[in-house]
Amino acid sequence: MLNAPPIFIVTGYAGSGKSTALAALEDTGFYTVDNMPVALLPQFLTLFSGKAAEAKGFAFGMDLREKGFAENHTSIFAALRQAGHTLHILFLEADEKTLLQRFSQTRRQHPLSRDKGVRDGIRTEKKLLADLRKAAQQVIDTTHCSVHDLKAVVTGIAEKSVSTDPVSIHVLSFGFKYGVPRDADLIMDVRFLANPYFIPELKDLTGKSAPVRRFVFDDPHCTPFLQKYMDLLTYLVPLYEKEGKAYLTIAVGCTGGRHRSVAVAEHLYRSLQRPGMRIRLSHRDIEQ
Repeated sequence: MLNAPPIFIVTGYAGSGKSTALAALEDTGFYTVDNMPVALLPQFLTLFSGKAAEAKGFAFGMDLREKGFAENHTSIFAALRQAGHTLHILFLEADEKTLLQRFSQTRRQHPLSRDKGVRDGIRTEKKLLADLRKAAQQVIDTTHCSVHDLKAVVTGIAEKSVSTDPVSIHVLSFGFKYGVPRDADLIMDVRFLANPYFIPELKDLTGKSAPVRRFVFDDPHCTPFLQKYMDLLTYLVPLYEKEGKAYLTIAVGCTGGRHRSVAVAEHLYRSLQRPGMRIRLSHRDIEQ
């Protein structure tokens, strides 16, 4: 279909942030509908095709709240693609502990819990959506995402779908002791560098401070490593852009996520910047 607007299917686990993702798409200029029955999607696109002139594209929230979704989505999505529509499946997830906490905080009932409880509902949903997760163009783990972080990620993906701008890059520092970021595309372990944590006057500082940066970069392995890693990123980023990837997360980890990973991530953030590039920096565990 010539000049067909992009269509985002926002799906995933209950409690993973799908409403936030839809709101971000709406703010970006997409026409959004939540809890759209998948069987009605082809008819809706036919009836509302005129809305494409007013919006950047369409975004639909779809999940197991609709009983026929699991059985019908595969054939309907395939038929739409065959008809020339550009479909992006955006799958949101979070780990079980986080989902349980969110349901406890909101006091909402899981749509599949029935009489067996929220945990059982989460595990049932994971099984039923396993194939759809594999088919998704983008999987976003919201376990450690704030609302702001998630909106930034989704906005970057949406804007990339309607433009030829460079890939949006997120440089993220983290601590291995708190878990690896599940949505990271590239993970670099910098625990081989000397650890400022064991220097009394540096222990309570972070990688943002000049004394810690000097300590990290005085390690004889630091500069050669950064040169080689930057060479790798310079080679890879254009390939990701050519492949059409909208969002690239480069994660840098050390033990606690306060010193070495922060200093290195700050350096990568500055080094990767170039005109027209959308790049942001965050430090997941710096306050731990």
